[in-house]
Amino acid sequence: MIAEYAQAQRRIKLEPGSEQLIGFREDGINYTSVKGNVKFTHRGTVFYCDSAVLAKKTNYLEAYGNVRIIDDSVTITSQMLKYDGDTRIAKLRQKVVLTKLGQLQIFTDYLDYDRNTGIANYFNDGKIVDSTNVLTSRKGYYNSVSNFASFKTDVVSTNEDYVLNSDTLVYNTKSGVIFFVDRTTLTDQEGSVFVYEAGKYNSRAKRSDFSEGRVETEDYFLAGKEMRLDDIRGIYNLKREVTMYGKINNVIITGHAADHDRRNDITKIYDSPLMKLVAEGDTLFVSADTLISLDSPDPAKKRLLAYSNVKFYKTDIQGVADSLAYMVADSALNLYGKPVLWSDQNQMTADSIAMLIEQSTLKQMDMKNNAFVITQDTAGNYNQIKGRGMEASFDGDQLSEVYVSGNGESIFFMYDEEKGILMGMNKIICSNIRLYFENQKLIDAAFLVNPEGDFIPPHRLKDDDKLLNGFIWRGSERPSKAEVVGESPKATLPETLTGELKVPEKKLNRLRQ
Repeated sequence: MIAEYAQAQRRIKLEPGSEQLIGFREDGINYTSVKGNVKFTHRGTVFYCDSAVLAKKTNYLEAYGNVRIIDDSVTITSQMLKYDGDTRIAKLRQKVVLTKLGQLQIFTDYLDYDRNTGIANYFNDGKIVDSTNVLTSRKGYYNSVSNFASFKTDVVSTNEDYVLNSDTLVYNTKSGVIFFVDRTTLTDQEGSVFVYEAGKYNSRAKRSDFSEGRVETEDYFLAGKEMRLDDIRGIYNLKREVTMYGKINNVIITGHAADHDRRNDITKIYDSPLMKLVAEGDTLFVSADTLISLDSPDPAKKRLLAYSNVKFYKTDIQGVADSLAYMVADSALNLYGKPVLWSDQNQMTADSIAMLIEQSTLKQMDMKNNAFVITQDTAGNYNQIKGRGMEASFDGDQLSEVYVSGNGESIFFMYDEEKGILMGMNKIICSNIRLYFENQKLIDAAFLVNPEGDFIPPHRLKDDDKLLNGFIWRGSERPSKAEVVGESPKATLPETLTGELKVPEKKLNRLRQ
C-alpha cells in the first residue's frame, strides 16, 4: 500500500472538472486528451490550461492555451508547456511570464523551470522587472530560492536613474544589489558615463563598491582602482591610481585618493596629488598636500586649487608656495603665501604671483607687493631688484623682460669682462625699473623716473652694502622634477579619449607618465 501511494504521488494527476476527455493509444502508449477547465496536480504544484495531453505511463504532460503553473510563491504563465513528471522540469514557450510573489516578473518566450531547485533559465531574449530595475539580456538565470539572477550577453538594466550595459551581471532580486563580473557601462540621466571592471551596486540604497572604476562626463574623466559611489548624497570616493582629466583645459591630476562631490561639482585629490599641464614641448607639474577641482557651468567659476606645500616644476621655471589657484577661463595661475619662482639663475618673490598661460605656454607674470628678483652671478654675488610690484614677460617660455613699478631699488655687481675682476657695485634707487633678459640671463637695465645711484668700489664694499632690505636667498627650496612628481601614480587614460585630447600624441604620452 505504501509503495502504491508513493507511486501515485509521483504521477501527474488529472483533477475533475474538465469539459471534454478523450482517451487514445499511439505507439503502444495510452494518452488522455482533455479540454476546457483543465487542471492537473503534481507533488504540491497545480497546472491549469485550456487543453492538454497526458501520457500516464511516461508521466509526461503537454499543455496548451492559457497555461498557468502555481508552485509555492512562484506563478508561471505561457501558451505552451511540456512537463516531465519524473524529472520535474517544465519547458514553457510563448508569452512566458514568471512571477515571484512580491519580488519580480520574468518575461520571455523560452523558459525552462526546474521544480527541484526552483531555478528558471530563459534564452533567446528575456526581461526581469522588479520595483527598482528592468533588466534585459539574451540569456538569463533565476534562482527563486536564493533570489539570485544571472544575466548573460547584451545585458541592459534601466531604472529612473540610469541605463546599464554589460555582457554579464548577477542580481539579487531581494536586496536589489547588482554584482558586476564583467566590464559594465552605466549612463545616468545627465549623460555621465561610468565604466566598471568589477564590483557591486545597491540599486535601492544607490551605493556601490567597484574595482577598476571610471566616470566620464562632458567636461572631465575620473578613474581609480577602487571606486565607491553614494548616489543619494552624490559623493564618489576613489582610491589607488586615481586620475582626473579636464577635457576643456587638458589638465591631468593624479593621486592615490579622491573625493568627488557631484552635486557641488567639487573634486578633492589627496595622497601624493600631482597636476600636469602640458605645454608646447614641455609639461608644468604641480604638487601639494591637496588639490581641488571646482567645476561649474559658468566658465569664470571653473578653477583648480592647491594648498599646503605647493611645489611646481617646468624645465625653465620652478617654484614653491603655500597655496595656488588655476583659473580655467583665463588660464591664470595665482600663487599665494610667500611664493618664490626660479628661472635659470633668477629667483623671484612677492606676496602673491599671478602667471598667465596661453596655449599651455607661460606668457606673463605679475608679482604683487614686496616684489624681489635676485640673480646669483658666477662669483657668488647677488644682483638684486625690488619694488612694490613687477611684471615679467616671456617669449617662448623664456624670461625676456621685467618691469618694476614703484619704490624700485637695485644692486648690480660690475665686472671687467676680459679679466673677470670685480670692479664695484652699483646701487640705484628710482621709482620704476625695466630689465632685459636673454637666454634667461640679465643683459641690460633701464632706470626710469629720477634715478639716484651710488657706485661702491670693491675696497669700500661692506657686507651690509651687498644686500637690499628684505633679501632672502631661498635656493635650497628650489624643487627638482623628482621632488614635485614624488610618489604620485602615472595617469590612467583610456584609448577612447585619445581623439578628444587637444594635444598631439607626444604630449598625450607625457600626460600618461
